[in-house]
Amino acid sequence: MISCAGLAVAALAGPAAKPFLGSSYPPRPAPVPAAPHNALGMPQTSLDAARFSVDPQLLRRALAALEQHSGSVKARDRMAIVDFTAPSSDLRLHLLDVVSGKASRLLVAHGSGSDPGHTGFLARFSNVFGSNASSEGAFLTGDYYTGKHGRSQRLMGLDPTNNNALSRALVIHSAWYANDDMIPAHGKLGRSQGCFAVGENKLSDVFSFLGEGRMVFAARA
Repeated sequence: MISCAGLAVAALAGPAAKPFLGSSYPPRPAPVPAAPHNALGMPQTSLDAARFSVDPQLLRRALAALEQHSGSVKARDRMAIVDFTAPSSDLRLHLLDVVSGKASRLLVAHGSGSDPGHTGFLARFSNVFGSNASSEGAFLTGDYYTGKHGRSQRLMGLDPTNNNALSRALVIHSAWYANDDMIPAHGKLGRSQGCFAVGENKLSDVFSFLGEGRMVFAARA
């Protein structure tokens, strides 16, 4: 199974990282001012948990993380939530516009170390090198490069549970094993080695939505 293993740590910041070939970079997002807060201490936006399939408790945790990491996450108008409670056959990558309240959902793979029996369910998180597992917490989207898996986006872990993400080369990339046709054929997606792998025809949508400087929040409800 193809995975995100083998991405050298040096490639994260060194000259080996190449820009997209034949493609323009998604626009760099402008910083978004902090929104007013409601009684729960969350941004006061048009986001309504009842309108979305995201677990309300997980949504509250993600919004709290957005506030907690406001010093690092300057673009706070959009974010992604990955609900790893759901199996890989579910559309568990939620792309949320916290200003307009609009949302979309996509398939996303988890790490083989998080699901050693390949059941389709994430059993555990890990921040350990060599674990091949997905990590839990808030991530900041970084820059883009072309590497082993083609177009990819670096992620910086903002919590103690995922602060090795950059050095572990946990990135957003596309993979054949995360394509929609895996579900009718196998009932689940393949596994990465901790990266957020999405379908080959979905990557541009994810990059366009998130851009640089936004938050991805991964957890179980």
